[in-house]
Amino acid sequence: MFRTLAVVAATALAAPAFADGHSVDLTASGDAAAGEKAFRQCISCHVVVNDEGETLAGNKAKTGPNLYGIIGHRFGVVEGFRYSDINQLASDMEDIVVNEEVFVAYVQDPTGYLREATGDGGRSKMTYKVRKEEDAINIYAYLASISPAAEAE
Repeated sequence: MFRTLAVVAATALAAPAFADGHSVDLTASGDAAAGEKAFRQCISCHVVVNDEGETLAGNKAKTGPNLYGIIGHRFGVVEGFRYSDINQLASDMEDIVVNEEVFVAYVQDPTGYLREATGDGGRSKMTYKVRKEEDAINIYAYLASISPAAEAE
């Protein structure tokens, strides 16, 4: 419980500031332990490997990008991963930062989210959809708990 509160505080304090003075709320409202279990549905495509090369979650899957440090960043920024054209469009939109709201909407309908956000008719490479909103919220909390900000504590 204390670790979850510390993660929430750290992610809230680490919210990126934008040139216009606004920041993005990176608070995680879900249950990180439940998110760790729910993340099992993601490991066939994704891995979480920190900057030191330590695998924090998943296996050696490389179908999808490494999810380490995605929270608080724009879409399509994982170096070396080849994104779909529509995902590249989203990465060019500086106002789309991965916070809980964006993450949950995206993982529940990747193509639908990107089409709405960009106005483009393309398709996401991520074809899997997290069915339960609660699972998506918890996965976000889990990723927040193993993010660079959480490791710095």
